[in-house]
Amino acid sequence: MNRREADGPTDAEKGGRPPRLVTAHGEVALPAFFPDATRGVVRAVGSDDLERCGVQGVVVNAFHLARSPGAGLIKSQGGIHAFMGWARPVVADSGGFQAMSMVRENARYGTVSDAGITFTDPDAPRRKRLRLTPEKCIQIQFDLGADVMMCLDDCPRPDADERQVAESVRRTIAWAGRCRREFERQLAVRHLDRRPLLFGIIHGGRSPRWRSECASALLEMGFDGYGFGGWPLDAEGRLDVETLAYTAQLVPADRPLFALGVGGPDEIARCVQMGYRLFDCVLPTRDARHRRLYAFAAGDDPFAWSFIYIHDDRYRRDSRPISEGCGCPCCRRYSRSYLHHLFRVQDGLAWRLATVHNLYFYATWMERLRERATHSR
Repeated sequence: MNRREADGPTDAEKGGRPPRLVTAHGEVALPAFFPDATRGVVRAVGSDDLERCGVQGVVVNAFHLARSPGAGLIKSQGGIHAFMGWARPVVADSGGFQAMSMVRENARYGTVSDAGITFTDPDAPRRKRLRLTPEKCIQIQFDLGADVMMCLDDCPRPDADERQVAESVRRTIAWAGRCRREFERQLAVRHLDRRPLLFGIIHGGRSPRWRSECASALLEMGFDGYGFGGWPLDAEGRLDVETLAYTAQLVPADRPLFALGVGGPDEIARCVQMGYRLFDCVLPTRDARHRRLYAFAAGDDPFAWSFIYIHDDRYRRDSRPISEGCGCPCCRRYSRSYLHHLFRVQDGLAWRLATVHNLYFYATWMERLRERATHSR
């Protein structure tokens, strides 16, 4: 059984973090969790499913979409919202983390320099290359029509030494400046009805010195919001509370904070207490496909929950819904027994129903965190 780790007013509530994020495609009540629609789809579900689950927005990946089907194609289809059939906010991750991790793991995928990231697809005909510079990154996100854009950042490995962390911060600051300038240039030439938002990414590994230096430089440039850059877990795989909390304290209370890659329910609750307001992760959708479902516990504690491993044989004849009292489309209509059966016969409906349930759980979790924030003020 999992429970909230702390009670009472959060640092975010005391410090007055914005209660909502205003975008061209609607307002987002904060704190909010956005599932990953990396390639323009949240795996196994459609945009209508997301709406029924109460999902406020999604996160797409500029790097992956630039590779396929191409930012130009998506632009020709009316942008990512029309392409996906999704009318709510879209955050575009720069894709720097994905491109850089591939390049640093295997040099045959390309190179990283001050100019940007050159990614080479060894499996594509003629070893197709994608040059991801700060300017190109922003142009891609404008072509996608994202409501919230992320600066290209240099994300070091979790085991990076002091020299590598310093290099990451230097490059992240330089790239952020170039992203900011290109962002303003694109605004001037595109004449959009509503201005998108641009977030800077704060790096520095686990070093307070480099975190502070990176945050100070980005704050001086002025961004609409800021994200936690780097690996959010410590060497033991636990939430790196110290680094996350220190980074949050560096950002003024009137700017929204994005805990990139933080996605466990209890970890989200802990980060909300630090001041983070936006979250994204593959956990709820990946867990659903791996037959691990989230369920609130019976009782008075709204933050008590547990996992249900639906493949366990004990659920073969269980006629109850996944989570008692859950209002998701899956729980309103189907039993644990039926979902157990769907996974056993490997029908695609199993993925869809499980994903719908987990996303509905997350939407409810975030709603309860917002209610707690309101009552604590």
